[in-house]
Amino acid sequence: MDPHALSVGAGGPAWLTALTRLSARGEAAVLVTVSASRGHTPREAGARMVVSLTGTWGSVGGGNLEATAAARARALIRAQAQAPETLTLRLTDRAANEHGRQCCGGEVTLHLDPILPARAQVAVFGAGHVGLELARLLARHPVGLHLIDSRAAQLTLERLAPLQDAEAHVTAHHAPIPELVLEDLPPGTHVLILTHDHAEDAAILDAALRRPGPGFLGLIGSGAKWSRFQAQLRDLGHSPEALARVTSPIGLPALNAGPHRKHPAVIALSVAAQLLPHLTQPPLTPTPAQTPAPERTP
Repeated sequence: MDPHALSVGAGGPAWLTALTRLSARGEAAVLVTVSASRGHTPREAGARMVVSLTGTWGSVGGGNLEATAAARARALIRAQAQAPETLTLRLTDRAANEHGRQCCGGEVTLHLDPILPARAQVAVFGAGHVGLELARLLARHPVGLHLIDSRAAQLTLERLAPLQDAEAHVTAHHAPIPELVLEDLPPGTHVLILTHDHAEDAAILDAALRRPGPGFLGLIGSGAKWSRFQAQLRDLGHSPEALARVTSPIGLPALNAGPHRKHPAVIALSVAAQLLPHLTQPPLTPTPAQTPAPERTP
């Protein structure tokens, strides 16, 4: 449950191991393959490299060739492109290069194939009593599960021991400023906000609304809490359309009633049941109505 490491094992090609692990973490990637080579080239046809926004694994030849391929792959990831591309580069001293000279004398054709995340991603902000119960339920599903808390004590290995046999790919994030984790989450991540601090809840929700949708966005709490938050969010520049993205209070109404409605396990069950239909829906391209609010000025 390391939030940062993406180690590559010795059980297969580096690019294949990385691709498997990136998919499990819900990170988009591009598979770059040398589809053809002519003349003197650093790698032969069939060489492969995987590129994510933050790293590369494998190699298609190094130098300007590889740097150009990685830059183009990251542009495809940022654009959420789905169609593959072909890129042909000449390795001569007359070719225009952006990343240094590479004059082997040949020509390389690269096939760039975007790989979209295979698993739905869920971010649970707040690993308290309800958050941990919710994580135990979601961990039984093939999702990428991110647990975020500003308190390190909530994310110890001992406390998260019930998740060790999870089918989900679980990542724990200790973040003193939790809303910053949103920048590292894949587009379309479902966000559930249930921290111990209403100020943290408000900051996370404000930041989440400034990201493109369309992931489920839920806030725990009473109707009165949501009314106060709406007033604050309107003052921060969020439109009625943006506020309509928020489900609050979260949880199925039928399960939010009854004598045990405030028990953490019951709340978690209610939230998980409401989220479950969203976990089977493919990610969607954000629509204009889901454009985030303008950045705040200091």
